[in-house]
Amino acid sequence: MQCSWKAVLLLVLASIAIQYTAIRTFTAKSFHTCPGLAERLCKEGPTLAYNLSRKTHVLILATTRSGSSFMGQLFNQHLDVFYLFEPLYHVQNTMVPRFTQGRSPTDRRVILGTSRDLLRSLYDCDLYFLENYIKPPPINHTTNRIFRRGASRVLCSRPVCDPPGSPDLVLEERDCVRKCGLLNLTVAAEACREHSHVAIKTVRMPGVNDLRALVEDPRLNLKVIQLVRDPRGILASRSETFRDKYRLWRLWHSTGRKPYNLDETQLTTVCEDFSNSVSAGLQRPMWLKGKYMLVRYEDLARNPVKKTEEIYSFLGIPMDSHVARWLQNNTQGDPARGRNKYGMVRNSAATAEKWRFRLSYGIVVFAQNACQQVLEQLGYKMATSEEELKNPSVSLVEERDFRPFS
Repeated sequence: MQCSWKAVLLLVLASIAIQYTAIRTFTAKSFHTCPGLAERLCKEGPTLAYNLSRKTHVLILATTRSGSSFMGQLFNQHLDVFYLFEPLYHVQNTMVPRFTQGRSPTDRRVILGTSRDLLRSLYDCDLYFLENYIKPPPINHTTNRIFRRGASRVLCSRPVCDPPGSPDLVLEERDCVRKCGLLNLTVAAEACREHSHVAIKTVRMPGVNDLRALVEDPRLNLKVIQLVRDPRGILASRSETFRDKYRLWRLWHSTGRKPYNLDETQLTTVCEDFSNSVSAGLQRPMWLKGKYMLVRYEDLARNPVKKTEEIYSFLGIPMDSHVARWLQNNTQGDPARGRNKYGMVRNSAATAEKWRFRLSYGIVVFAQNACQQVLEQLGYKMATSEEELKNPSVSLVEERDFRPFS
């Protein structure tokens, strides 16, 4: 049987393409010298090779008043990181009012699915996707309604913002919106793409299991840092910050009598969410291998530089001098300078223990009974007397080494 010259040419081209692909694959496997990398490439194939060439995507998973703003700044200060503060606020603000107070499982799945879709888009620097949840809608991709824009260094400095003054000027959060004006999402997306890594902080995802679809997404190189804090400390901080909402807890503290209509779920929900999420993470399922790290706020507050270095080591990102300088300036400050409830200039070690003087012993006993499982799980000790509670020389935090799952 005779073959036409066209068929022969196609066969030759196909052979060249196959050889080129084989050479590229062999090069990709042989070039890197990280321990175990060749074995992983053989097992995981194109997905791993694809992620190796992409940004590191970081998600700080936390709850309100657990030190998450402090943690977020450890990434916001890094010059190679594009950081976003609570973008899921916009999903919550848009969708939750549509549902009943006690949302059904279906409603919960819808919100979680929407939140994951938004996170996936933001990690890809597609900030236009966020416009679906900003009210009123942006005009020509510009808006002044980004939640806590000032908490992001990149969104408050050139080229995203062009305030008068030094070219290297980075505005404080309180000055950002006033001096920068409208945020151009097109310019912000370009700035995102110019950074090596993307970090997002959220208190609006219930737990680690809810992130599985993102962790396993081959388009992302997602690593999850779950930040936890002693629930007793969270309760004290919320009572001080959200005074109206936690009025009955404050009444209990001042009178010594537990109000009959106290909303106990303001505490127990935190403990249940922590217990479920931490249990999932510490069981070390294979889909979290190399992707999950548990950090106690108390460990970060007591040894900020050491713990931050451990975090960056887990992520595989060099820790730069700007982060170290920020830690020096913001973990050994005068507590009087940190009275702003969202501020971060404070003595971090003292702040972590302050809750012991803001809760009555009766409230602490109640909290310990309600949250016993998660307190033991995370290595927080029980206060057995009021004297022990108020004695700062007695630590209520056990020495635990929560190593990353790698």
